[in-house]
Amino acid sequence: MKIAIISGSHRHNSESDRVAAFVAKELYLQGESPNTISLAGNPYPLWDEERWQESPRWDTAWSPTSATLKASGAFVFVVPEWGGMVPPGLKNFFLLCQSGELAHKPALIISLSSGINGAYPIAELRASSYKNTRICYLPEQVIVRTCQKVLLGEQNSNQGEAEIRERLVYSLRLLREYAKALEGVRTSGVVDLVRFPFGM
Repeated sequence: MKIAIISGSHRHNSESDRVAAFVAKELYLQGESPNTISLAGNPYPLWDEERWQESPRWDTAWSPTSATLKASGAFVFVVPEWGGMVPPGLKNFFLLCQSGELAHKPALIISLSSGINGAYPIAELRASSYKNTRICYLPEQVIVRTCQKVLLGEQNSNQGEAEIRERLVYSLRLLREYAKALEGVRTSGVVDLVRFPFGM
């Protein structure tokens, strides 16, 4: 089983990329070999109706990522809170996932805040990003507050560091178990994304 980590910040050298690397290291310790997809620099064009057709432009821009996502059995989304919202590049990412890449696969949301917030991106993703993608978010999430001060390598004495690490390790283990369970749903023959391509 492959796990894909999506780092949702447009910024280069972002805290999201740093935390995504931390998550990848933890998954390696758990016996996984994750793939990381970074949205730094906005690597994908904005969605347009040409995405619904065969298009050399979209084949070049999206097909390699689509293949990585299709080969993955679970996802970790590392999402910064920008003005109480999910970055627009990540919303665009979900619009591009229209070929069942995420369908009936579990995902863990890790939200980042430079302050004491961080809950809004979780609510936003849970409210809207699942409809057509059919992604299955875990009933767990991790909020990394004051993100510049934690998960810096060796455990430090920052208040909450131990709790964040413990929650993160637990949530990643849970994600792996959900991935095993939902594989049976996808192979059951019940899923029909041809007749029912869009959610309600």
